[in-house]
Amino acid sequence: MVPPRKPGSLLERAGEIYDYIPAVRTIDQHDNAAEGQPPAADRQQISAAPQRPVAAYDGPRVIVDRDKLREAGFIVPDGPVTGISEEFRIIKRQLLMVAKGSPKTAPVPHGERILICSAHPNEGKTFCALNLALSIAAEKDNEVLLVDADFAKPSILSSLGLEGSKGLMDALADPELPVENCIIHTDIPGLAILPAGDQTNADTEYLASARTEQVLDRLTRHNPNRIVIFDSPPALSASPASVLATHVGQVLMVVKADETTETALRDALSLMGGCEHIQLLLNGTKFSPTGRRFGSYYGYGE
Repeated sequence: MVPPRKPGSLLERAGEIYDYIPAVRTIDQHDNAAEGQPPAADRQQISAAPQRPVAAYDGPRVIVDRDKLREAGFIVPDGPVTGISEEFRIIKRQLLMVAKGSPKTAPVPHGERILICSAHPNEGKTFCALNLALSIAAEKDNEVLLVDADFAKPSILSSLGLEGSKGLMDALADPELPVENCIIHTDIPGLAILPAGDQTNADTEYLASARTEQVLDRLTRHNPNRIVIFDSPPALSASPASVLATHVGQVLMVVKADETTETALRDALSLMGGCEHIQLLLNGTKFSPTGRRFGSYYGYGE
């Protein structure tokens, strides 16, 4: 496997392999520029949003199979610190900064909605979406809702060892079905799942309808601490991905090392034009030219 030419995090390496700095804002943990700051009117609207607390959910919770997570290489809640858990700690920090803002930058509109996508199947988008959700669930001030938006080939529930149920597409198709009734609460503190639901022949049309924004708004309207992560279909394989991009504040494009071609990445990014904040994540490489091994400080060399 050919390593990147320069050192950096997973996100920085993707930007170095593909020359997209002028077109795409790659996450840089040393970047303090106020680039991408929303207009003053948008900032005022964000600050004026209601911040009413939500009563803690006290209903049944499904049990996530920790052994299944471990065997598949996912982050295990309350497990040992590993290289993968440290990488996603860095990734989530940058995404949360965009979503919540910082002393030098205002939060982007709908920055709490994050779409995880890839150009083609089998490039690691679901792996990254689930690990990111598990990492954010460990936050003390945030909770996460992981939405399986890959309607043709949903895999979030099976990855967690859970059974299927009503989901997002059912709530979009049935105005009488509240989307919150479809949410599955897990025994992992801070983690809830919204399944894909029943597949239809009009997934893209439902997503493009006015009702979609209303449904998505219900997910966070009274819960300012919730981050919503969407596991999207591959951009070049299914049309819903480009429509979903218009409903989120951030897109994280997964690039698989030595497999995702430059042409495919360019085409996928062009379809994500509905979102202004697109960032890259390089997946499938363990080599670091600096010799950095996250997790080794804690005694774990993964």
